[in-house]
Amino acid sequence: MAALMALAGEGVAQGIIKGFVTDKSSGEPAIFVNVLLDGTSFGVTTDVSGYYSLTKIPAGTYTLKVSSIEFKTESIEITVEDGKVYSRNFELETKVVELEGAEISADRGEQETQVRMSVETIRPNDIKRVPSIGGQADIVQVLQTLPGFVTTGDQGGQIYIRGGSPVQNIVFLDGMIVYNPFHSIGLFSVFDTDIISNADIYTGGFSGEFGGRISSVMDITTRNGNKREFRGKVGASPFGAKLLVEGPLKKRDGLGGISYVLSAKRSYLEESSKLFYGYVDEDGLPFNFTDIYGKISFAGAKGSKFNLFGFSFNDDVRYQALSNLNWYNYGGGGNFLVVPAGSAVLINGNFAASEYAIRLEEEGLPDRRSSINGFNFGLDFKYLLGEDDLRYGVQVVGLNTDFETFNSLGVKVQQEENTTELGAYLAYKKTAGRWLIQPSIRFQYYSSLARFSPEPRLGLKYKVTEFLRLKAAAGLYSQNLIQANSDRDVVNLFYGFVTGPSNLQDDIIMPDGQTREVEHSLQTARHLIAGFEYDITEKINLNVEGYIKDFTQLTNVNRNKLFPDTPENRDIPEVLRKDYIVETGIARGIDFVMKYEDKHSSLWFVYSLSDVDRWDGIRWYDPVFDRRHNVNFVASHAFGKQRKWEASLRWNLGSGLPFTQTQGYYQEPGVDGGIGTDYVITNQDELGIYYAELNEGRLPYYHRLDINVRRSWEFNDKMTLEMNAGITNVYNRANVFYVNRVTNERVDQLPFLPSLGFDLTF
Repeated sequence: MAALMALAGEGVAQGIIKGFVTDKSSGEPAIFVNVLLDGTSFGVTTDVSGYYSLTKIPAGTYTLKVSSIEFKTESIEITVEDGKVYSRNFELETKVVELEGAEISADRGEQETQVRMSVETIRPNDIKRVPSIGGQADIVQVLQTLPGFVTTGDQGGQIYIRGGSPVQNIVFLDGMIVYNPFHSIGLFSVFDTDIISNADIYTGGFSGEFGGRISSVMDITTRNGNKREFRGKVGASPFGAKLLVEGPLKKRDGLGGISYVLSAKRSYLEESSKLFYGYVDEDGLPFNFTDIYGKISFAGAKGSKFNLFGFSFNDDVRYQALSNLNWYNYGGGGNFLVVPAGSAVLINGNFAASEYAIRLEEEGLPDRRSSINGFNFGLDFKYLLGEDDLRYGVQVVGLNTDFETFNSLGVKVQQEENTTELGAYLAYKKTAGRWLIQPSIRFQYYSSLARFSPEPRLGLKYKVTEFLRLKAAAGLYSQNLIQANSDRDVVNLFYGFVTGPSNLQDDIIMPDGQTREVEHSLQTARHLIAGFEYDITEKINLNVEGYIKDFTQLTNVNRNKLFPDTPENRDIPEVLRKDYIVETGIARGIDFVMKYEDKHSSLWFVYSLSDVDRWDGIRWYDPVFDRRHNVNFVASHAFGKQRKWEASLRWNLGSGLPFTQTQGYYQEPGVDGGIGTDYVITNQDELGIYYAELNEGRLPYYHRLDINVRRSWEFNDKMTLEMNAGITNVYNRANVFYVNRVTNERVDQLPFLPSLGFDLTF
């Protein structure tokens, strides 16, 4: 603590100017705006809270200037004295220009001042640049275009990030952990695009600020409601309808005030698809969901903030006469930002509690269910020290997991666990000439396992020239939560959770034949990433990253189980009687991202080359999400009078995913009646299947073209109508999803799918 105070003292030895920048029309933070002392080298950009801090300023008189392509420039004169802290807030008026230009400038500024290894930032306009499916833009459609992202299907597929399974990715919504952020159809998330302020996606190598997962992080923040006036939005498309309302509860000048925002969206695809998309399935597409999110924001006159939020997300899938799957997730919490007077420190905190439950009912089989009751709490401190910053904090996560299913023998498997995870971290960013150095360490303690995990991490960037920057990151990661389905499943909508499984093998045979003792049930990984950024021109940027994720221990559902784990079977190998098995694995790849952006146009080209391998103690195999080649091309352009029209397209090409081939069939012998059973005439209709080696086959290449056209009409300064017309799978490519091995019935991905949606803002 003495060292931290010494660093803080160093920050106030000279003058400090800090404050918030907001949009005058709504009271919302003006993010990634340039704040500088004119004619000097002192300059920063505002963060997602609109906050800025200039430190170590020599005594003197300066012009403090706030500029952005989106807003009108503001400037004031300020006299700085040594050892004093000055608060200066700005309310900016909007220019009549395109927003995209401001975002380009912000991206360049972050590349110069942050390590930003394996981070993709998504903002509202990025979501609109990608063709929307069903007439509704959604963040999940943007995620599928990012480097390292693989999805296994349009209808119920999961998203995998650089070789990690979905449970190895942690998702935050305003600081709260969301355990299932995507709906079963795979096209929509639980998040409403219209209330997203910013989303940072860390695909690997993330710092000690984040813990409890071994692959990636999605950190999503929502905006506050309008503090100046009542506003709203309604929308409808063949896939569903949505409503958003926001406004002030108590108006104040400047930063202060109380506001609210309420968002709701509902899918009626099961009903509408019978009318519009009967050629896909005459019984309709059986996907329904409802998402509700509400937030009340309290803002102080000096910049401190407090938010309270609540939510209810649910999903309902009904396959006629076959199965019903439904899940719900509800809860609430809050977060706060404290800006102490006379200090360069920021204090952030969050707290939340939620419940998630999923149930699958299948004809002729026992029900499967899983639930999580949990809470999380965090407190973070950030000292801004000129070009450097120091961050530290603590986080607490509590979980109750209750899981019930049945194994391949039809025997019920049930486990209920209570666990608490304690985390603490320390991170420092140092600017030393051309070097940016970001060391951090996280200390993670899993109480139910009595397991302590120290996890050092490091990020580096070297600015070779004004246009070329080299970067690297490495770190250790761990997690206790596992998924209650297997990574080998091609289609599995049932997505449950387990912590610290007890029915786990005691050792694993490694590829070199050596036996390794399994000392704990944690999943662990090591990341190593290196790459470079190159500004080809002012508007064209190339980002290249190579990565290795070494999964040193993974826990998976045991699909090889043949015998009950009872004392009389103790001589049978563990891999044939345990409910869960230990695996290891490695994911290797390289991602290329080239972006061109200006005020009215954007082009993204993304190519990912990857190889994911797993070792299960018996064999090496490729998991079902091992897509070797993946290409995304995304383009958008605004045109017409006053740029009211915008066209966009996305073309995706992916090499075939692995699958286990069928070698043949046989008639299963009927011996259920004992030794006297006439097996010749019993079970005549039951077919057994001879399988080839695990996942040695490959499906055909996947490719699809989506296009979209938007047009807006402004009736006055308050009311705007926007039309969104699009076609998914323009040339009707028959991309295979899976084939029923017994009936040989083939199920394809989405076919040619036109849509038309309207949004009215008022």
